[in-house]
Amino acid sequence: MICKVDVAVIGGGLGGVAAALAACEAGRSVVLTEATDWLGGQMTSQGVSALDEHEHIESYGGTPSYMALREAIRAHYRARYGVPAMPDGQPLNPGDGWVSRLCFEPRVGLTVLQTMLAPHIVSSRLVVLLNHAPKSAVVHDDRVTEVRLCTTADEPAEATIRACFFLDATELGDLLPLTGTEYVTGAESRADTGEPDAPPEARPGEVQGFTYCFAVEYCPGEHHVIEKPASYEHMRDAQPYTLVLRNKDGSPRPFKMFAPGVAGLPFWSYRRLLSQALLDPQGAYALRDLALINWNSNDYHWRSIIDVSPQDRAAALDEARRLSLGFLYWLQTECPRDEGGFGYPELKLRPDVMGTADGLSKFPYIRESRRIVALTRIMEQDILAALRPDAKQAAWRDSIGVGWYPMDLHPAVGNSRSMFEPTLPFQIPLGALIPRRTENLIAACKNIGTTHLTNGAYRLHPVEWNIGESAGALAAFCCEVGVAPRAARDDATLFARFQDRLRARGVPLDWLPLVGH
Repeated sequence: MICKVDVAVIGGGLGGVAAALAACEAGRSVVLTEATDWLGGQMTSQGVSALDEHEHIESYGGTPSYMALREAIRAHYRARYGVPAMPDGQPLNPGDGWVSRLCFEPRVGLTVLQTMLAPHIVSSRLVVLLNHAPKSAVVHDDRVTEVRLCTTADEPAEATIRACFFLDATELGDLLPLTGTEYVTGAESRADTGEPDAPPEARPGEVQGFTYCFAVEYCPGEHHVIEKPASYEHMRDAQPYTLVLRNKDGSPRPFKMFAPGVAGLPFWSYRRLLSQALLDPQGAYALRDLALINWNSNDYHWRSIIDVSPQDRAAALDEARRLSLGFLYWLQTECPRDEGGFGYPELKLRPDVMGTADGLSKFPYIRESRRIVALTRIMEQDILAALRPDAKQAAWRDSIGVGWYPMDLHPAVGNSRSMFEPTLPFQIPLGALIPRRTENLIAACKNIGTTHLTNGAYRLHPVEWNIGESAGALAAFCCEVGVAPRAARDDATLFARFQDRLRARGVPLDWLPLVGH
């Protein structure tokens, strides 16, 4: 199969879907590929459907298309369960989870994304290739001319994509090595970036851990203990499995399962996806609580899956799956019960929620990708609030969107450190999406020009969506005016026109309406 289009979006996560939508809405022909059989990335196939967002998201700081996605998810639950207006006037949160203002089932997010893309598929402007991953690329004079994909499904098949512009929206930056685009991995050195929290020497293998998420239903009085995974005792003790987190000073933060504890709110409602008390208080739908399990205990940070052999990658993924299933087994058999005793056998693994046989997410939740060597590199001193106490926002002249989230780092390979440091509300500079050399490739996911540290603030749901949307709009604009992305940025007149296009889409370019001058 050979597919010729204006814009090729390789990778169907949130950034990829947003990019495809923006390019299609600008009138361009687009192909969108995805390695799994679900679009949506971290929100769907990776299981994190309790969205990680900033505190102002309901009123500001998301693009209109991202807000439409969120509203359509809420509309689904209002219609499905007949939920009236919330008594306190707050927007509906189907899971009533305390980590997020919007917690829901991954399949619902998938359905909404499919609905958003459907008109473009019907019009033949958009072709979607599921179960396809990039395997090689052809590059001439620093321009990508084609990307070849192979199927990830059981039946062998290949596809060749030829396009004017290629967007890398893969979860791990897979197009970068295939196209010879310069990139970095892991932690940069302090001498390189000047970041106070960077290590003295570069550690390219120090990549944040990934997680196989899963969902469990609370079934009082029932018994649903899974088979004990291989090497369970080793994983239990080495990870370790626990409901106790650690504060910045190392002191413990113990959580209870259902009751408020010393740490505050319960573990169970942390990323709860469905709340029986909220959606079905009268029992009309026989609904039971459903919770997403994405916790320190099933973060896999023992080995990286970037730039390793296929055998090492497969071994790491297998171990990560067993780590997550081991945590479930611990919750069912050894977790201290609130009322005394051990184990919650009434927690039922729900494979249907993740659409897999083993109940784990189709793809691991990826926190850190390969990152392009970009025109602009976003560093800790640009966004960390403690380093810029008088600043209102982290600002760039070439802004193409906004985001706000703490600099959130989970333990990485070879480094057990966690960070959750406040940032300024920040902009997304266009220069961070453009490689220094490859002319027609645009980063459209978490592979932009951040560092190991600042990636922890730019990898979350609304920021990834904004990155992808602006990348898709940029590719369409470059098709129209006949220039490369770098020229669209460096030419003041062209860039002003492009920013006007983003404003016309409703994309916020700075935080001044919220934080003031």
